[in-house]
Amino acid sequence: MVRSPKKIKSATKSKAPQEVLMMATPSKSADLRWFSGFNASDPFPAFSAQGRKIGLLPLLEVGRAEDESDFDEVLNLSAIITDLRKTNPAAGLADAIVYAALQNSVQRFRVPADFPVGLYERLRELGLELTPLGAQRDERSSPELFPARWIKNKAELAGIRAGNAAACAGFSVIEKILAAATPDRKGRLLWLGKLLTAEILKEEAQVAILRAGALCDIGMICAPGDQAVDCHCSGSGPISTHQLIVVDIFPRHRASQNYGDMTRTYLKGKANTKQRNLVHAVLEAQRRAIKAIRAGVTGAAVHDVVVKYFKSMGYKTDLVDGVYTGFFHGTGHGLGFDIHEEPALSVRNPKPLVIGNAVTVEPGLYYPGIGACRMEDCVVVTKRGCELLSHHPYNWEIA
Repeated sequence: MVRSPKKIKSATKSKAPQEVLMMATPSKSADLRWFSGFNASDPFPAFSAQGRKIGLLPLLEVGRAEDESDFDEVLNLSAIITDLRKTNPAAGLADAIVYAALQNSVQRFRVPADFPVGLYERLRELGLELTPLGAQRDERSSPELFPARWIKNKAELAGIRAGNAAACAGFSVIEKILAAATPDRKGRLLWLGKLLTAEILKEEAQVAILRAGALCDIGMICAPGDQAVDCHCSGSGPISTHQLIVVDIFPRHRASQNYGDMTRTYLKGKANTKQRNLVHAVLEAQRRAIKAIRAGVTGAAVHDVVVKYFKSMGYKTDLVDGVYTGFFHGTGHGLGFDIHEEPALSVRNPKPLVIGNAVTVEPGLYYPGIGACRMEDCVVVTKRGCELLSHHPYNWEIA
């Protein structure tokens, strides 16, 4: 029988606790998924202890966690709570966490900023010392929960490549549909006897992506015309000739749980001069950004390459009638277990890139009346440059 822990006696406080405690759902928490190597649809607690990883899993997940996870020890959360209630009928999750922590000689933890507030308060009542991420002022401690997450290993890079390969399957289907589509008298495209819409393109792409081993679990973008000027507009309605169509596909590879993220811009018909110049400028900006990426260069410096190039080409960034135009977002972001991770290629990242960082490179231009163009690929940072993690043609103008 285990005894319910009483309130922990106060001890000398550490300025920077190194052990980590999480309470989250791996399918929603990239940190927990990275830490545990385990995926589940329900939340559970997990913590580090002297270099070991401890997971407290409900009974129905214990066996699978023992077989599949990276935990050094899997504890039966249900059994611990049941046993604790023999001496303390009110024992619950917090008591079980404290018991497991004390069994591993840990009283102090760092916790992520989104740690459940009710559980946080109860654990503190029971005497655990918890330091929220970002609250530390010790220069030896990291402001991030797991800084090593931003340096990808071979398996993670393979997962990102696989996610991008699935995105390419989606692009290929969209390209075939646009090539086969024909315009009606109003210039709207027809496909298989029906009006072609952004919804149809997304649905057909999603099927191809699923068959390629991935899933767009947070959606995708297929935005025609001026809809794409709002760079995160999902897109809807009919597709017409002679309009730019921004297609951004960011699927999660199901086997590895890593995201890919790619964007291509299309036009069915013949582009006008402004559209053609816009696309060529974005492609050149992306080429220059990729060339600038290497270990030791800051994310802000890479972004500045794009900003200066667009400015030299006369593309202004402004707020016009409440709408941002030009180039108003970052050049890229990290990706992996999350679709948006560190490091950023933007003004907010003055830190140097390091070998193993995986980032997107996605400059774009957005102007009402002309439309929008964004081209996006993924790279991994190397000592002298970077290596592409995505490959797909830029055949944007489809006859």
